[in-house]
Amino acid sequence: MSDTSFDVIVVGAGPGGYVAAIRAAQLGLKTAVVEREHLGGICLNWGCIPTKALLRSADVYRTFKHAKDYGLSVQGASFDLDAIVKRSRGVASQLSGGVKHLLKKNKVTVFDGQGKLAGKGTVAVEKDGKVTSLAAKHIILATGARARVLPGLEPDGNIVWTYKNALVPNTMPKSLLVVGSGAIGIEFASFYHALGADVTVVEVMDRIVPAEDEEISGLLKKSLEKQGLKIMTKAGVKGIKTSATNAVVSVEQNGKVQDITVDRVILAVGIQPNVEGIGLEGTKIRQDRGFILTNEWCETDEPGVYAIGDLTQGPWLAHKASHEGVICVEKIAGVKGVHPLNRATIPGCTYCHPQVASVGLTEKKAKEAGYEVKVGRFPFVGNGKAIALGEPEGLIKTVFDAKTGELLGAHMIGAEVTELIQGYGIAKTLETTEEDLMHTVFPHPTLSEMMHESVLDAYGRAIHF
Repeated sequence: MSDTSFDVIVVGAGPGGYVAAIRAAQLGLKTAVVEREHLGGICLNWGCIPTKALLRSADVYRTFKHAKDYGLSVQGASFDLDAIVKRSRGVASQLSGGVKHLLKKNKVTVFDGQGKLAGKGTVAVEKDGKVTSLAAKHIILATGARARVLPGLEPDGNIVWTYKNALVPNTMPKSLLVVGSGAIGIEFASFYHALGADVTVVEVMDRIVPAEDEEISGLLKKSLEKQGLKIMTKAGVKGIKTSATNAVVSVEQNGKVQDITVDRVILAVGIQPNVEGIGLEGTKIRQDRGFILTNEWCETDEPGVYAIGDLTQGPWLAHKASHEGVICVEKIAGVKGVHPLNRATIPGCTYCHPQVASVGLTEKKAKEAGYEVKVGRFPFVGNGKAIALGEPEGLIKTVFDAKTGELLGAHMIGAEVTELIQGYGIAKTLETTEEDLMHTVFPHPTLSEMMHESVLDAYGRAIHF
């Protein structure tokens, strides 16, 4: 094969694309990846990673302000916004370089440019007006998604921000309105509030983080309001008028419209797939609201063309994209024992303060699915490690099938729950029952003990509360 002929071509080098390319190369397939902008994609460069760096700075600053609670004295704690942003960008840059190294190490050929389908088994890559034609039997589309824009609520990059603008602010707003309370919106609300901004969150649904369990959603709202954030649910933004220095946002709630004046607005109203300009025209590929439809092996209706990650059906999470990439190429390579993605085992994490994490069915959805459920709860205030950390607020909630003992779902709010949720993820993947979890020895003193106690509570056996 020539330098332009491959077994697999991956279009897009985000967390789905670069992982798919590396795994394909590991399996002995001659592989190329096409990327128009950043190795690592949005997640690594403008999403998951840099936001966590910002939130870490906010956490440290928050701890400084509560130093007295730990018997410490910190005088004159302050922050340098430019330095916080610089650190965040440095973290993203370091990891992007790491992806470049991994692709090179695995002998994946990288083509810079805009890739698009150009006929059966062909990808055209355009860079600076020059087009290179690549050939492969298998083509994986992994072009990701971008921030959704609503008519009348278009960002200007100055007063009205997208998540990208919010990652690299040139000034610290004194007041901020966040439109949307999913993970992105709530994380930015938490970050800017920690640094002193007066934050209002507007959510059209009847509760914030609406994908989460209702009880957890309610606890998060209560915690954020206690911290001083303003939360408006069942509310919609009717319009935004901007000036050189601020915005007047018209918000309708309960049939009444009020104007809220803020320095900046962050739009966090979902995503839309990057399907433009990738050559879908003339193919058999089907879409639903723009998202590409695939089967359980990530195959589209166009023979030899696959799609993974945010380009396809949700949940739109980096780890889901990476896992799909592995499934896709292992199926292509004929690896034995490949399993389709089980969406019920995909955890979701929100890195606000307090953190939220979950996997599987909520209590409501489990009941709607016809299950008779047993629900266990254990509060952070009953855990020695949580109290020692100075983090006594939070809850671990587990949902079981009362008839079989199957773990249907787990839902958490509190310190470091994004690190705890994988335990329940493993349990669901292994089809663990309540008996298995009850007989598991959890180390003491740890936050993970609350997971054990929550399971015990579902069956009336909690020890420490």
